[in-house]
Amino acid sequence: MTAPPAAHEGHVFIGGRWEPSSGGETLTVISPHTTEPIGTATAASAADVDRAVTAARAAIDEGPWPTMPVAERVAAIRRLADLYGERRKEMASLITDEMGAPISFSKMAQATLPWSMFATFTALAEAHAWEEKRPGAYGMDVILRREPVGVVAAIVPWNMPQFLIVAKLAPALLAGCAVVLKPAPETPLDALLLAEMIEQADLPAGLVSVLPGGREVGEAIVAHPGVDKVSFTGSTAAGRLVAASCGASLKRVHLELGGKSAAVVLDDADPAAVAEGVKVAGLMNSGQACVAQTRILVPESRRTEYVDAIAAMVDSLVVGDPTERATEIGPLVAERQQARVEGYIGGAGAEGARLVVGGSGMPKDVDRGWYVRPTLFDGVDNRSTIAREEVFGPVLTVTGYRDTDEAIRLANDTEYGLSGSVWTADDERGLDVARRVRSGTFGVNQPYSMDPAAPFGGVKASGMGRELGPEGLDQYTEIKSISVQP
Repeated sequence: MTAPPAAHEGHVFIGGRWEPSSGGETLTVISPHTTEPIGTATAASAADVDRAVTAARAAIDEGPWPTMPVAERVAAIRRLADLYGERRKEMASLITDEMGAPISFSKMAQATLPWSMFATFTALAEAHAWEEKRPGAYGMDVILRREPVGVVAAIVPWNMPQFLIVAKLAPALLAGCAVVLKPAPETPLDALLLAEMIEQADLPAGLVSVLPGGREVGEAIVAHPGVDKVSFTGSTAAGRLVAASCGASLKRVHLELGGKSAAVVLDDADPAAVAEGVKVAGLMNSGQACVAQTRILVPESRRTEYVDAIAAMVDSLVVGDPTERATEIGPLVAERQQARVEGYIGGAGAEGARLVVGGSGMPKDVDRGWYVRPTLFDGVDNRSTIAREEVFGPVLTVTGYRDTDEAIRLANDTEYGLSGSVWTADDERGLDVARRVRSGTFGVNQPYSMDPAAPFGGVKASGMGRELGPEGLDQYTEIKSISVQP
């Protein structure tokens, strides 16, 4: 187990400095694998939130950062990226200890990918059109300026903490904003490790605060009148509350919420390739991913072949200690999450689903931790609970279809629209399906690759706005139009 970062007991990170908290409450972080404590973090109070927003407000209203040349902001973020690169291994191990992600996944998606995003965003910032001329309708040019939106509240969940933090923090800072970051109470330690790097990077005073805490801390940040924009990633239910609060005060808001995505298997797809693809698309991070494609739609004409191949894959998964390199499925983040997923598994049969692999109870050879057996159901009605609600665990469902039109109708028959995929031997058939499924992202013969140079986000109840790519930079700007009379 990797030692957690310095606890900074009794302190929170406000405006780039460790300050005594006025609250005094402590968050205890529990290992999902051992169910034993691995570290603590000081929870922020409402007064700490006010101090953090006040520091951020001063950095925006009085400091040099918003008006600094982009090249200087880029240089500062590259200093931070260099520090991040030096501690990637430590970051990956810490996240595995905090939330149970298999270490192979943590190294790639929780540490290396966030680190690489710094390079992507700094390159995008250097090439971005921060100010441009546009021909006006009345014979005069109009100058368009992209200016920082101001103080940004960044609120992230526990499942992909560093990826989601960096996806908000890097573009917001490069756009000239200040950031008040709230990590999830289950995973504050990786955010505190990042705070240590931010302190070392010597960014301007007030620019970044990190405030661990529960729902009440998030509510205080969202409602604070000094915050100009909220960027929230989390559940759809919580997102609706955030949107309502922002609407009441006319704050800018970006929401990346839940998903219930479909993997559409066409009748020319190779069963073995589908099974390997679904292993990643549906079961990454032990199924704890908003983009997970857990609804597998297969043609009735070859249903048995696809179900048998997917069942063999699920049955072969290595489940256990997330710190072991061979582990493919680790524990779920908390006991409540284990119970929630078990509830979905237990209720699926009553709605007509046929259990193929897995089921209720602890996995084989696992005697502790918040584990769930990797599970596959066949014959799942698309109207059933397990097909409509986000399970957030290692559970896959198979639903049959008669023709491609029905497959697309089933894929779209959900309140969500975050991701999806299609599996086929014919790229053109795949692209036709991709164009017809309502979602913000989609993969052909792969899960959507989360390319940091391209926008990411959802439609319908999966959210509003986009992260990553040039569009991710624009999320943290306001556009000003200027006309000049010659």
